[in-house]
Amino acid sequence: MAQGIKDKVAIIGMGCTRFGERWDMSVEDLMVEAYKECMEDARVDKKDIDAAWWAALYSMQGFTGLQLSQTLKLQYLPVTHVENACASGTEALRGAAYALASGACDMALAVGVEKLKDVGYGGLPDLKTPAEFLTMPNMSGPGVYAMMATRYFSRYGLSPDEGKRMIARVSWKSHQNGLNNPKAHLRRAVSLDDIVNAPIIAWPLGLFDCCGVSDGSAAAILVRAEDAKKYREDPVYIKSLQIAAASGADMWYTEYDYTHAETGYQCGIRAYKEAGINNPREEISMAEVHDCFSITEAVTMEDLQFSPRGKVREDIESGFFDLDGGLPIQPDGGLKCFGHPIAASGIRMIYEIYKQLQGKAGDRQIKNPKLGLTHNMGGYPPWSVVGVAILGL
Repeated sequence: MAQGIKDKVAIIGMGCTRFGERWDMSVEDLMVEAYKECMEDARVDKKDIDAAWWAALYSMQGFTGLQLSQTLKLQYLPVTHVENACASGTEALRGAAYALASGACDMALAVGVEKLKDVGYGGLPDLKTPAEFLTMPNMSGPGVYAMMATRYFSRYGLSPDEGKRMIARVSWKSHQNGLNNPKAHLRRAVSLDDIVNAPIIAWPLGLFDCCGVSDGSAAAILVRAEDAKKYREDPVYIKSLQIAAASGADMWYTEYDYTHAETGYQCGIRAYKEAGINNPREEISMAEVHDCFSITEAVTMEDLQFSPRGKVREDIESGFFDLDGGLPIQPDGGLKCFGHPIAASGIRMIYEIYKQLQGKAGDRQIKNPKLGLTHNMGGYPPWSVVGVAILGL
């Protein structure tokens, strides 16, 4: 019978570049920057690494492990390149963790990297999607999530002004947190009124409701749990690591309400079961979630059972998710302000949880965190892949 991965694997070192428009850096430069910090943090040598997994969507030269092995000079090691949309970074970490839990290796490296500014990623989709999507309206990212926002407002009785201010409060909080993060892409305070009145991208989503497109990389060194204290006094242990992918059937259900992402809800249920969590709102100390748009974060609060269905507005506006609130969300600024180099984001989220649990998050440090959660979602609400990780000391 499957026993899960709880407390079988630990992270002993992590690194993360500054995210942003890194015109001065190549993909390889970003990999090296994150890798060096990671190795120094773990205090291990390259020769100790047995295997590596790396994630990149738009920034790879071919679809192999060679770009990582060549850049980091990992001679003859097994290197696996993975892709799973915006959950790719989490997928790389999952590959490394499962290999360790199985006993296949003693130390593994996970890396996520993306150099989106050089490839021109952004704007309208390039239609590299299943053929049936080509005939569907509003299939851009902003278009789909704008539909989610308007449907949420309608179902739960929010006026356009009330709904607009609710999601603006989400972005305002992330900007406040991003100010305290020297590695964040966007570090500027923005008023709630400025967010509400910003130019519209797809109503009700304005400019500040959408995350940025960034360059960046993040990396992690993992070992089996029983070996972790040999390397450091404060390793961080994986309590759960789940991936869920939709079959596509959700898109054709007439009862699908478009106010939640069922994939995320189901992935969260499995993650909580694996970690032994019964009350996420009370037991999770902090979370980094996939806020590609402000409405995505709001809905995810309900999918992860942090807020009751239809009630997230009360928690958002009361400050429950603020840095000094009951359950801080996006302490590092999230995708909104830290940035979103797609394949790096999952490991970047884990980097923040890792630092917070060790008490090393500087001005944004949360008081006495016990468990941290990360959530990635790639695709669209009814057709998505979601990764959820839970970590603790």
